[in-house]
Amino acid sequence: MSATKKDAVPRKAGRRVVVVGQGYVGLPLAVGAVEAGHTVVGYDVDAGRIARLRSGDSYVEDVDAGRLAKALESGAYRPTTDAAELAGFDVAVVTVPTPLLDDVPDLTCIEEAALTLAAHLRPGALIVLESTTYPGTTEDVFGALLQKESGLCPGADFNLGYSPERIDPGNKRWSLETTPKIVSGVDAESLRRTAEFYDTVVERTVPVRDPKTAELTKLLENTYRHVNIALVNEMAVIARELGVDVWEAIDAASSKPFGFMPFTPGPGVGGHCLPVDPRYLSWRVERELGRRFRFVDLANDVNSQMPHYVVQRLVQALNELQRPANGSRVLLLGLAYKRNTGDARESPAVKVAELLLRTGAHVHAVDPHVRESVPLDTRVRRVELTEEEVAAADAVVLLTAHDDFDYDVVLRGARHVLDCQRRLRPAANVELL
Repeated sequence: MSATKKDAVPRKAGRRVVVVGQGYVGLPLAVGAVEAGHTVVGYDVDAGRIARLRSGDSYVEDVDAGRLAKALESGAYRPTTDAAELAGFDVAVVTVPTPLLDDVPDLTCIEEAALTLAAHLRPGALIVLESTTYPGTTEDVFGALLQKESGLCPGADFNLGYSPERIDPGNKRWSLETTPKIVSGVDAESLRRTAEFYDTVVERTVPVRDPKTAELTKLLENTYRHVNIALVNEMAVIARELGVDVWEAIDAASSKPFGFMPFTPGPGVGGHCLPVDPRYLSWRVERELGRRFRFVDLANDVNSQMPHYVVQRLVQALNELQRPANGSRVLLLGLAYKRNTGDARESPAVKVAELLLRTGAHVHAVDPHVRESVPLDTRVRRVELTEEEVAAADAVVLLTAHDDFDYDVVLRGARHVLDCQRRLRPAANVELL
């Protein structure tokens, strides 16, 4: 059940496409669709984002300034906050955030997108939801709202599909175009048209029988990662107490050619996916089936405690240096949740900084990649990585292992380093998480 661009429609398809949401998912899709020959309106309610895009300033690593400039210069890409410009679309793709609100799925952005699109929906159009959500959302929430507001019926009057995003910010090997794309539809024609559209943009599509299956597929992928990261995080804590090097054990286990996939410990989990998506699934399971998804609950508990464990380890190290945490100067390396990206959504580094401030520490932070606003306490001072900053710190914590950090400066000048990513070479002043 797969198709490739070789067997599908030509790339130069020339449809009028609307991409609702111009963030880490929507912007690469919008530019990719332009490159495939479509005319694209990139819609976002964030006026600041749209202003940056119109000026050629990309805030997403997967779309560099050169690609954005070409898309704009072609005249086929128009970023806008004006919903009136959505009129007459052939295809609309919704890539809006789906956060948690008090640990409950918040579908506000999906609902607002449905209301916006319904005003311009016409018979024969295709609408695809990409936002991560629980099984049933596409049909029971999104499609139902489109039908209520437009008077048009999904499947009968317009086509409706679901295709979960699989964007991995900063991944040079697996891009939007090269990562297989799950596609689904509320009926056979909706599935066909959804696959047909994505076949113009990506190398391979993977059809599944209905939107619920596609929605569960996305949650399965991220729950799998969430649970395995929690396993190795707890293993790291236990191994230290047992006097065992967990990193060497992971290396040794990785030599097994079957039955093992390596995951590594870290300061917690971040991004939209891991801290949020599995909770969508557990919420749905509890609400619809009346039972707890125990693996997700346990993984949430373990991973959410890792920033506390990082601070605990740092406080212990400072005590051994005869420096109380209160009044100490701590330099954090990395605010993004993932290396070589500026994505600080749900980043555990933010929590580490907050916990350190509670101890009375003076916190400085370095991250040349994080440009957009990050919910960081104003008492945290943003600095550059210099010999002076490293020398002035009582301790350095490596939270995000960006490749462009000068690690030699850190090794030469730091009194103590807590390396949460196993990025630094062994040294007397380096301690692994």
